[in-house]
Amino acid sequence: MTTLHDFRAIHLDGHEESLSDYAGRTVLVVNTASECGYTPQYRGLQELYDHFGAEKLAILAFPCNQFGAQEPGSADAIAQFCEARFAVRFDLFDKVEVNGPNAHPLWRWLTGVESAKPQPIKWNFTKFLLDPKGRLIKRFEPAVEPYELLDDIAILVNKAGR
Repeated sequence: MTTLHDFRAIHLDGHEESLSDYAGRTVLVVNTASECGYTPQYRGLQELYDHFGAEKLAILAFPCNQFGAQEPGSADAIAQFCEARFAVRFDLFDKVEVNGPNAHPLWRWLTGVESAKPQPIKWNFTKFLLDPKGRLIKRFEPAVEPYELLDDIAILVNKAGR
């Protein structure tokens, strides 16, 4: 069975990381954009991260320019924007495609491209909740605000703490 831990990704600063490094933590994976109506959700994501702490919750943000060209910036510009506007301290990865033939392998898995019922990403700030074993638990569409994930995250964090 495929899990989050089977993938690798490149951070905004250029270093590659095995996503198995997140084993043992609840993980929220989000496709983001700096010029989107949902961009203020960065604040809510940071609040979730602060609430649970880095040792219990990892947030992996993947900037994407596929929806309305709302993430046109370079890696440096994205990092500066996220720090200056939202004091983001969770993990920011390199810009990726989340749909189509050039989609990052992680996103191909999250959206079930190879399955009988693929579910492509519709817009920026689609969120995927994964348990500490890297298994996909739930998908949240862009309009779902980060605070609405609090209970679902708490359930996984509490199970992992046992």
